This record gives sequence, C-alpha cells and structure tokens, in this order.
Amino acid sequence: MNTATDTTHCDDLAKALEAFRDHAPLIERWGTELARRLGSGARLLVAGNGGSAAQAQHLTAELVGRYREDRPPFSALALHADTSSTTAIANDYGVQELFARQTAAHGRPGDVLLLLSTSGASANLLSAAERAHRLGMTVWALTGRSPNPLQLGVDEALCVDAPLAATVQELHLVAVHMLCETFDRAVENGETGRVAADSTPAADGKPGVVGRLVGRARTVGRTPPGGPVAPRKGQA
Repeated sequence: MNTATDTTHCDDLAKALEAFRDHAPLIERWGTELARRLGSGARLLVAGNGGSAAQAQHLTAELVGRYREDRPPFSALALHADTSSTTAIANDYGVQELFARQTAAHGRPGDVLLLLSTSGASANLLSAAERAHRLGMTVWALTGRSPNPLQLGVDEALCVDAPLAATVQELHLVAVHMLCETFDRAVENGETGRVAADSTPAADGKPGVVGRLVGRARTVGRTPPGGPVAPRKGQA
C-alpha cells in the first residue's frame, strides 16, 4: 500500500509563488494609494464570483475591522454581500448587471473598484469595470494568467501565472494580506491625514463620549493593576 503524500498541489503553489514575488512593488503601490484615498474619504468597492467573492469579503473585513493592530475603520464594500440587492438585480436586470448596477449606486469619482477573477473573463466584472470608468473611478484587478479580457479593461492588473484556479485564488489571498500590510503601514505613517473618530479628544482635552465608551469596553472583565481578584462563581 502506497502511503506517500501527494504534494503536487504544494509544489504548484511554491512554483507560482516564486514568480508572484515580482508583484510586490505593485501591491505596495496599491496599498499606499488606497490608504491615501480612503483616508481622504473615498471608498473601496470589491467584487468577485464564487471563491473570489469570499476573497473580496475577506479584504473588506480587514479594512472595516482590522488586519493586525488597532486602527480607524475605513469604507470598503463587498458587492456580493447584500443578498437582497444581488438577487433582485439578477432577477430584474440579469446576472451581467449584478455588480455594475451596485457600482453605479455606491461608486463616486475617486473611489476604487477592485475586481477578482481567476479567469479574467467574467461578464459581470467586465460590465462593472466599464461602469466604474464612466463614473471616474479607478479600477484594479486580481486575475489569473495574462492576457485576459479583465486585465485589458482595467487601469492596472495583477495577473497570477498559475494554471489552476485553486492556486490563483491562494495567491490572491497572499495579495490581499500584502495589500492590507502595506495599507496599515501607510496609515501608521500618517499618509492618510485621518484621525480616528474614537480617539478624538473633546474641546477640554478629555476623550469624547465614544472614546470613553470604547475605553470602558476594553477594560470590562479586566483586573486593575494591584486590584483585588474577583472570586469565581461558587467561591466565597
């Protein structure tokens, strides 16, 4: 009986990752530019189908929440996540309009639309790119191998050179995390010019209401230094 582990998938990923390293400068530029724009009040819209939709939502969660360290929240929307809107649009206008109509609703000049596709040929993403350009938005894409239609229809694209969709998606996740890391570094360096709403002091120099509530929430259940330890349930 052969008990050897098939590492073909890992081997394919490792090979593709070597070539992927060359995209680091592009990702760094995107992260810095995104921090500047979102810090100035712009918004990021992200869209993808299937597994790429999950990657899109992963990115927006990191920006609205946090990646590593605490920082202000930033405006980012995954366009597939509103199921009522997506099903209504697909039913009334067709699947091709799924993301284009939402882009028209939420997008403004100066916003960024990021599209994820392993094939680079999804009709609903191509329509969204075209609509975004009409609105004066910047459009980026994460795709599979080049050339592909989406790459040719956006301002800039990061094309992963891998034959399998699974490998492309895995490297898209690497790109998402690298983008977040660069974004956070730009925020930390003050390149956004934005002040966190929950840390803004009031006119008297004391934390505002939101700041006090956040500070209180962060200390709930914690024992103050040198303070007494609360007895556990069932102990006298």
